[in-house]
Amino acid sequence: MLAMSREEILPIINSWRDEDLKIGFTSGVFDLLHVGHVRYLEEAKKHCDKLVVAVNKDKSVKKNKGSKRPIIKDKERIKIVANLKMVDLAFLFDEPNNNANISTLKPDFYFKSKQYSPEQLSSKSLMEEIGGETILLEHVKGSSTTSIIHKILVDYAHERPLMEKLTLKKKSAVFLDRDGVINQEVEYLHEESEFKILPNVYLGLKKLLDHDFKLIVVTTQAGIGLGYFKKSDFFKVNKKMLTLLHKKNIVLDKVYFCPHSKNDECRCRKPETLLFERASIESNLDLRTSYVIGDKTSDIKAGENLGLGTILVKTGHGGRDGEYSVRPDFVADNLDQAAEWIIAHKH
Repeated sequence: MLAMSREEILPIINSWRDEDLKIGFTSGVFDLLHVGHVRYLEEAKKHCDKLVVAVNKDKSVKKNKGSKRPIIKDKERIKIVANLKMVDLAFLFDEPNNNANISTLKPDFYFKSKQYSPEQLSSKSLMEEIGGETILLEHVKGSSTTSIIHKILVDYAHERPLMEKLTLKKKSAVFLDRDGVINQEVEYLHEESEFKILPNVYLGLKKLLDHDFKLIVVTTQAGIGLGYFKKSDFFKVNKKMLTLLHKKNIVLDKVYFCPHSKNDECRCRKPETLLFERASIESNLDLRTSYVIGDKTSDIKAGENLGLGTILVKTGHGGRDGEYSVRPDFVADNLDQAAEWIIAHKH
């Protein structure tokens, strides 16, 4: 099926409606098309006679996912999607949501992943107005484009010129979760004004730096993937963190973040270890002599998966999330006490 514009497909949709065929609609970026995309579209097609798919234009993708995305240009992505057997029509669009698409096409069904709640969907009320139904599909296990990109970066890092790093002695690091460890826990933190450094943090970080540890933050920011806030909001909060630390002569080596929800099944969301592995390569680290400090069981589980020393702090969630069964090497009241234990037990 050839890709067409939104206006060009209207006569076709109207002819289907005259035949009393049920029309389904969904949208997406479909960058580096993978099995997760295919299974999602297959599941959508089960609910309708004809499936129409809107594909985000490059400009809108860059706005939401950053200047380096998409990997594949929209003219190629739309051609690939349009030729999938479960897709009956496909077109490009550049609006920030699907309101214009739904108002124009008036589908019988609007499909989204269950990682979104009905309250998050601005188009749900619009579907109700036109007599349609919003269907949240079960998340279908599969890859994500971001995890594919990260896997390539990690797995093929040895093919980059690393000889200079290889001649240097590997260093030890302390991996720190951000929210609940460095700053007060705030659900889906994205306002600079809500960022507050916890007591004893400056003291603890200074001790670790004095003992020659690299300080690396690895944080999960699922609110980005869920649409609660943008990457730009995350960066603003980080800027405040880095500014406050710098005033105390504390400099972090790197900040890594995972923007995905749990349903995305990426390799960068803790307890998966992709971001730790990237840090190991990019900062020339010796993981055998490194540690992780976290307030959630996923932090500790990630450390266990890599063989790091693990310290659970009672600040933030304090390990009460109960998501994973873990046995940290030490439980500290705060980051300063965690630093003291690391210094006393460092290899």
